[in-house]
Amino acid sequence: MTLLVHQVGPACTFQDQGRTGYLDRGLSRSGAADQLALHEGAALLGQSPDCAALEMAGMGGTFEATQPVCIALTGAPMQASIDGAAIAWNASHAMERGQKLKIGAAKQGTYGYLHVGGGIDAPLFLGSRSAHLTAKVGRALQAGDILPNGPYSGGAGMKLKTEDRFAGGTLRVVASFQTALFDQETLDRFTQTLFHRGTRANRMGMQLESDGEGFAAKGQLNILSEVITPGDIQMTGTGNPFILLPECQTTGGYPRIASVLPCDLPRAAQTPAGGHIRFKFVTMDEAVALHQTYMTGLSRLRARVEPLVRDPHDIPDLLSYQLISGMISATE
Repeated sequence: MTLLVHQVGPACTFQDQGRTGYLDRGLSRSGAADQLALHEGAALLGQSPDCAALEMAGMGGTFEATQPVCIALTGAPMQASIDGAAIAWNASHAMERGQKLKIGAAKQGTYGYLHVGGGIDAPLFLGSRSAHLTAKVGRALQAGDILPNGPYSGGAGMKLKTEDRFAGGTLRVVASFQTALFDQETLDRFTQTLFHRGTRANRMGMQLESDGEGFAAKGQLNILSEVITPGDIQMTGTGNPFILLPECQTTGGYPRIASVLPCDLPRAAQTPAGGHIRFKFVTMDEAVALHQTYMTGLSRLRARVEPLVRDPHDIPDLLSYQLISGMISATE
């Protein structure tokens, strides 16, 4: 046992990097909506990015340590405290038995992540610990549940500077199977349009809205159903784009105007309701180079971790520290 759940938001699930190789059986990848956040948490705790974490959609909860444990917090910044004392986001912290961690609503973005030293030791299913609610694999966390962890011998007290990917922005895309069905005027209008994320969004996908007419492809009613992957941008019958996310369907017949690069999917998933998004087409060669840069960045995250310097105002027992140990002279 590690953390006992006293209260939790409505859409909190265990997620790792997901399960691959089952599209032909109708099961999509699932896994963390923000894969970068998994790697950041792993770097802070000095463990494998394959470890599962708790994904919190918009709201966290209250958790009590049942034994000493190290935690890390990444993804969308949320209000967080241990026994009432505020703690830093994008950092790792130690908790003693009986201490309570409270995580509130997201201040930016959508998905926050709670990592524990050793990873969350949830049951494996088809090689992954990820819940996939649309496929009825696993379930959302409830009060009274336990976050069990695996073996861990590392420490805490580290921080990591991260890029701001929690307010929308420009998403780079490549041509998809049906991009050629959209005429050049429609494609130009697509890249010139300022979209905003609508209220219809979950781990399957997120709808985008904009001013003006919708987007349509030629002969879109005759498109055969084809394989779908996260990042594909489908145009529905209303002409509104949907960016598909980890729990998307495995096949679909709506025309796809483009596909978001994997390195930009964290920014897409973290866009809050109302957040603005633009699209920019890149060539396949450019996409490959961008992906290589992204993967190199992931491999170097651990080297960017640095000690977390505490603010004296946040140390309730400051007077118990020996701050002048070793001082022998006031003049030398």
